Order: sequence, then C-alpha cells, then structure tokens
Amino acid sequence: MAKPFAFFFLVIFWVGLVSGQTPGLQAPYRIHTLFSVECQNYFDWQTVGFMHSFNKARQPGPVTRLLSCTEEERKNYRGMDLAPTLEVPSMSKHPKTGDWYPAINKPAGIVHWLKHSKDAENVDWVVILDADMILRGPIIPWELGAEKGHPIAAYYGYLVGCDNILAKLHTTHPELCDKVGGLLAMHIDDLRALAPLWLSKTEEVREDKAHWATNITGDIYGKGWISEMYGYSFGAAEAGLRHKINDDLMIYPGYTPRPGVEPILLHYGLTFSVGNWSFSKLEHHEDGIVYECGRLFPEPPYPREVKLMESDPNKRRGLFLSIECINTMNEGLLLQHARNGCPKPKWSKYLSFLKSKTFAELTKPKLLTPPRIQTEPAKEKKEIDEYTRPYPKIHTLFSTECTSYFDWQTVGFMHSFRLSGQPGNITRLLSCTDEELKNYKGHDLAPTHYVPSMSRHPLTGDWYPAINKPAAVVHWLNHVDIDAEYIVILDADMILRGPITPWEFKAARGRPVSTPYDYLIGCDNELAKLHTRHPEACDKVGGVIIMHIDDLREFALLWLLKTEEVRADKAHYATNITGDIFESGWISEMYGYSFGAAELNLRHLISSEILIYPGYVPEPGVKYRVFHYGLEFKVGNWSFDKAKWREADVVNNCWSTFPDPPDPSTLEQTDDSLLQRDLLSIECARTLNEALRLHHKRRNCPDPNAVSNPKLDTTKDITTSRKLGRSSGNDSQESSEPKAKDGLFSTLRQRIVER
Repeated sequence: MAKPFAFFFLVIFWVGLVSGQTPGLQAPYRIHTLFSVECQNYFDWQTVGFMHSFNKARQPGPVTRLLSCTEEERKNYRGMDLAPTLEVPSMSKHPKTGDWYPAINKPAGIVHWLKHSKDAENVDWVVILDADMILRGPIIPWELGAEKGHPIAAYYGYLVGCDNILAKLHTTHPELCDKVGGLLAMHIDDLRALAPLWLSKTEEVREDKAHWATNITGDIYGKGWISEMYGYSFGAAEAGLRHKINDDLMIYPGYTPRPGVEPILLHYGLTFSVGNWSFSKLEHHEDGIVYECGRLFPEPPYPREVKLMESDPNKRRGLFLSIECINTMNEGLLLQHARNGCPKPKWSKYLSFLKSKTFAELTKPKLLTPPRIQTEPAKEKKEIDEYTRPYPKIHTLFSTECTSYFDWQTVGFMHSFRLSGQPGNITRLLSCTDEELKNYKGHDLAPTHYVPSMSRHPLTGDWYPAINKPAAVVHWLNHVDIDAEYIVILDADMILRGPITPWEFKAARGRPVSTPYDYLIGCDNELAKLHTRHPEACDKVGGVIIMHIDDLREFALLWLLKTEEVRADKAHYATNITGDIFESGWISEMYGYSFGAAELNLRHLISSEILIYPGYVPEPGVKYRVFHYGLEFKVGNWSFDKAKWREADVVNNCWSTFPDPPDPSTLEQTDDSLLQRDLLSIECARTLNEALRLHHKRRNCPDPNAVSNPKLDTTKDITTSRKLGRSSGNDSQESSEPKAKDGLFSTLRQRIVER
C-alpha cells in the first residue's frame, strides 16, 4: 500500500516536533491521553486544573476523561462539559462482590474505552495520567524512550509488594514486577494486552484481605487502598511488559527536584506547604469551587516572597513548583468561571499576578531536553508586572446558519479542530431567524454565539446569506468579552490539518495574514476604484484570516458595509468585472472584505501554504493546514460536491455518512503529483466521514447492524458524554437565555456558548 504523503499535523513549537494524525490512514506516533474520574465536585476541580494544564503544556493529540458515575449520581451531575468525556459504568461498588472500592474505576474505565471508543482504533500511543496532576510540558512517549513492550512509567518505590509474598501470590512472573505508577506511556497494543489483566489483578488483590498489612503492601492505612496500583504492576508482569522507569519526570509538590532536573508533571496527591501556607486536596473533597463564581483556592506566597524564604537554589526551585501547581489550578478556575458565565472578577493583586509576565515565564511549557533550571541568577532578577505571554491568545471563529447543510460541515470542522492542535478557544457564529431557532436541533454541535439572521436584509429585502459572515463577526465583537489578541476566521466547509497561528505565519498589528483568492479581479479594475478610496491597497485574499483583535474591531463594520455596498452595485456584477462566473453578486462578501481592509490600508501577508482545495495538485513539501472543500473534487470515478448535500440531514439520521472515497492502495502511483493530490482528497473525505461516525456514536445511535430504519432521528434521546469542543480541553459551557435588544439587529434570544 502506498503510504500517504499528508497527515494532520500537531505542532509543538517548543520541541519542533511534527506528528501525523489522519483517521483511517497510516500516521505514526498518534497520541491519546486518558485520565479517570468520578461524578463528584472533588474530581471536577481536579479536572479543571488538569485540562487547563493539558492545554497550556501543548500536549499533542486528543484527551478523554473516563467518567464513572452511578445512575443516581448522573442525574444531578453538573460537570459534563468540563472535558472531552467517555461515560463508563461505575464499579465503585463491585457488581458481584458489593465491595466499595472506587479506585477500580481506573482500569475498568480503560477496558471500557478500548472496547467502545472509536478513538482507541486510531491511536498508536496512550498516555495515562491521574486527575490530580498538572502538566508542565508535552509528554511524548517515543522521546521518553517508550517502545513496544517497554512502557515508560514513574517510580513508586513504596510498592514493596513487588519484592515479597504478594507478588508471588498474584503473578506467575514476580521477577517482572515493576514498582511503577502515576505516569504511564505505552503502545496501544501493550495496553490492549494489559488492560483486562490490570482489572482482574486489581480485583484479585482487593479480595486478598489477608495480605493488606502495611509491611506487605506498603499501604500506610493497611486497607487495600492501593490494590489498583498492584493490579497494574502484577498485570504488566503477567503481560511480560518491562518498564523504562524514570524518576525525574514526575514530582510531588513539596519535594525538592534533583539539581538539573525539570519535572514535567506535578502530582499533588500529598499535602504540601510553602512557609505558613499549605494545600491538601483532601480538605476540598466536597468543594463546589468550580461552580461558585469568584472562588479560588487560597493564594500561595508570591515568587518574591519565596525567594526570601529559602537561600538554597534547588530547594527554592521545589517551592516554586509548589506555588506553580496551585497557581495553575487557580488560573484554570478563573477561565472556567468565565465559561460558566460568571461576572468578571474584581481586580486584585493576586489576579494581576496570574496575568503577569512573571507567572507566564514560570509556567511556560517545559522541555525534556535541554533541561531548564529556573533558578539561574539572570532569570531570578526579572520582576516584570505587565501582562504578556510567550505566545498571544488566539480565538477561532467560523460562521454558519441554522440548516442541516451547515450542521454536517460543523461536525467535520469541529472534529478536525480537535485533532489539529489549534490553540485557544473556538466559537461558531450561528445566524438564525427566530422561526428557525424554534426547530433547530444542532445547538450542541459547537461552542456557539447566536446572532440574528441577515440572510434577508432587514432594509432592502435582498436575499444574500453570505452577508451573515461579516454581520455575525460585528455582532460577536459587540456582545462578547474577548481576551484573545488574535482572531482566526475560517469557513465551515474547511477541515483543519494543523494549527494556524499568528507567530508561525508572522501576523502582526496592522498586518493580517490570509490566503490568495486570485479570482478577485475586481481589485484590479473599476470595481475597486468605485468602492474604496485606496484601490492600490486591495488584496485578493480570503478563506483563512489571521487578524489582530484591534484591527478586527476597526475593520469589521467596514467589512459589513462594503459587502452591502458591492451587493447593491448590480451594474457591476459582470464576470469580466468581478470574476463571479454566475454574475449574481454572490462573492460580494469577499469583495466587502478586501475593500473594507483597503479602506484601513491593512496590507496582508499572503501565504499559499496554509490552504488547499481538495482536487488541486499540492506543491511539493508544503504541509497545508486547511482543506477548503468548496469545489467538487474527484478520485477516479468517486467524487464529492458539497452542494449536492445541501438538503441532506446526515447529522440527525443515525450512521448517515457520505460515500466512502477509494482506498489509497488502489491509486495509480506512476505520477507522484497526482498521487499526492488524490491522497489529500481521500484524507478530506475520510475525515468528514470519521467525524460523522464519532458524532453518531456520541449520540448513542443504536448498533447499525440492528437498526431497521437507518434514518432514525435520535436527537431527542441524546445522552452524549460531552459537548463538542477542543480535545487540548477548553470545552463549552452554555449560559442562560436572556432577551437582548440589539441596535443593529432585531430582538434576539441570545445564548452564548463560549469556549
């Protein structure tokens, strides 16, 4: 089989690593991260801290929270949107023995994920962590030395049962028993062999009450509480796995790291203190801090105070790790409260610190090599209070309408967004009439900002749905508190293959980035002279926009007004003037963009390496970040044209997908350019179908082999375990629906679902 040329790219710019992740095609080194929780406030605040650090660390690949709930717990549970989630049956109370042991949910949840998650079929490496962990940098299994048969793990020296009768009783290979846990990174094949053994050995050790004693297990409580840890070690021994044990990657806050060692994982399982301040997770067992606006964990000492406490550089570094742990959790809580719709908190010294350059520098993602030591004298002298970040915040926007046509595009877009590694939040700008909203079923498809439809112009009556794009951007800017520095604007009929960032493509204030739309010939003729005072500044661009928020605030209304102006200029609809082959003014919005930008003298950096249309021949060596499937494309006798699916409801009809493209192995390989073209086309189509299959699975569509009516509408029976959002974990939170009067638009039932 010919190996495909192009993959989804996950860019970790600190490491310079590029990894492929294309559903259905060969893609080396795909990573998936798992962590296990239960339906409790205790795990919810841990989830918020974990997910915030996961995104901040730029961990590649998706993440899944394995959520174990009883039916009774699930009824009142509030935290479904805190992370990408797979609900798994609770085994806290063992279904056979009645034993109460919640820790067994971890191996039970992993067994369930392997059996029931489509993600498990499209991954090579799995990283397994605990909820009470803070990531400080990306965990890349192969960089750590993981190999098939040789997982990476942290050292758990207190598992003395590996050396005594406990191992001899519970594994036929006691000599292979490794004292490991906490951080686990292994090949998916190893996990498949291990997981059922991990579960069964946990049950076995848990039932062996005769050997719970501290001198046998190392469990200071003597209650069999660490049976799951032994279940892992004994199961791995049974599977013949030998671990590469690393004692430097993970540290408990309160411990002092070895000189020169930069831990990338903080495991706050134990009480830790800095001066008179201390933190114990057990003191917050019933804490609803995630849902209480304005509440954070007690603030720890500031870095300047820590420097005065300890003169030894390495011990001081340990104290810095302790305050970094709690500060990162508090930063995550602040962001979660904002997603919950909480009012903006009042200014305080502590909030100012969390937005300071000092904190940003302390919490930049850490690399494995070369090791970074934060206590270098030059760095310690820096005391900068103004807010900066190593990289600016990004917010991605895309515009849709309340139709099934845009819903399936949204499903594909959001699936690719989660895989792409695109940083920052995302918002769907959904333009609907009040009548359309009454029957609309796709509210949960993406984090959404609702805007009044301008498809039918409220003043002229002109029917022109494309105007909704600039109108929605204007509405969003005027109704949402935006903290991002750069906005990335895309179209719904796009598939992301990698991140689109201002720093990579050199966007700047006054210098947006876009992709070439050379057919906008109106920039060169009388059309530009009629509609902008600066025709020489008219750039033929569109599709992908990266723009500084200050530029967008100045520009957005001009975009809308110029769109109306060009649309009204019917005398210049001709193809030889606009390039519009239909001569219907349909690309007026594109000219509205170019002319509006020209009015402000915004000159674009134009990159031809961001976007490609499926069906076009790629330039050799270019790693395109976006598919724009706006045109029909073909591979042999197979073809896809989005316009033919305008009325198809493939989102709400269980297991509906598009016709599958050909298998890559069937492609003609004599012409490499055409081969790469066809591989990209297949990748685009497969990603759309993969998105739809996962969407139907999340909506609990019945087994397709047992469905008598393939067009069954299951939207009324959704028990999906997550609202769609970014697997880096900044998931959406839906607010209430206040009535709002808009000076530009009609009355709107405004529901903001911000990510």
